[in-house]
Amino acid sequence: MVKNILVLHTGGTISMTADEMGNVNSSADNPMNHVAVELDDYNITTIDIFNVPSPHITEKHMFELYRKIKEIGDRFDGVVITHGTDTLEETAYFLDTMNLPNIPIVITGAMRSSNELGSDGIYNYLSALRVAGNPKSVGKGVLVVMNDDIHAAKYVTKTHTTNVSTFQTPTHGPLGIIMKNEILFFQIAETRVRFDLNAIDGTIPIIKSYAGMGNGILSLLRASHIDGIVIEALGAGNLPPEAAESLTTLAKEGLPVVLVSRCFNGIAEPVYAYRGGGVDLANNGIMFVKELNSQKARLKLLIALNAQLKGQALKEYIEG
Repeated sequence: MVKNILVLHTGGTISMTADEMGNVNSSADNPMNHVAVELDDYNITTIDIFNVPSPHITEKHMFELYRKIKEIGDRFDGVVITHGTDTLEETAYFLDTMNLPNIPIVITGAMRSSNELGSDGIYNYLSALRVAGNPKSVGKGVLVVMNDDIHAAKYVTKTHTTNVSTFQTPTHGPLGIIMKNEILFFQIAETRVRFDLNAIDGTIPIIKSYAGMGNGILSLLRASHIDGIVIEALGAGNLPPEAAESLTTLAKEGLPVVLVSRCFNGIAEPVYAYRGGGVDLANNGIMFVKELNSQKARLKLLIALNAQLKGQALKEYIEG
């Protein structure tokens, strides 16, 4: 049976080349368009939807991917997206939160450009095609395929600046692995709320906490100038007293304040009742996000606000 796969190229290292000095940059002619797909019964339709470095990706690009897949995804058995690795996890999470066709959607990239020694792009691309064409991948949500691992978009994160095994799922581990002849899944993705958005817009900064943090940068923020804020708190979800006071003031002014832990493992939860502790923060309207890092918590809040969630509905979604 022929597998019809839609490939959306977005740019990134997987589509770049290194010059004689080792400097990596975008190429007008995407080398991924010249990859020979030696997979039986695969029919590939390729679209260069954009060609930008990963740090140039914005929510507008993510939204464009969402609209394109929603528009034509039903014509295919699966979708593969090639993407730069710096923001890959954010695009994956955004798409995983959208109401897309129930087909495998797989995102992959590369840590080494197409002409570097040990380039991983072609291998990751072919692996992503195999996963996208496998019926076991249906219903797993958006998947990230890198270095023979299959990760859930919600939990995966980039953990190393240059290593090819950079993408990991710290708390849970990968959903599955890619073998020579088979695709093996040993976990399932949880169900989640998905949205149909007509637009995506808003300003939500991320602030990281640290020992001795005062109200410094927080005192410069105005609830009228931003749409929300994400704070990377200490440990299980605690803050120095002055920082906590500034954030609770913003929350009382009606600004959505979302808290995650700056630890990459574990879950933020209200435990400590001292001034600035998690219990104190939760009692003052600060919302705790479970199992997301700050960049994904920011997108979760942004998506919720664009879906017009407010009050208790917003709190239940953010903390759910």
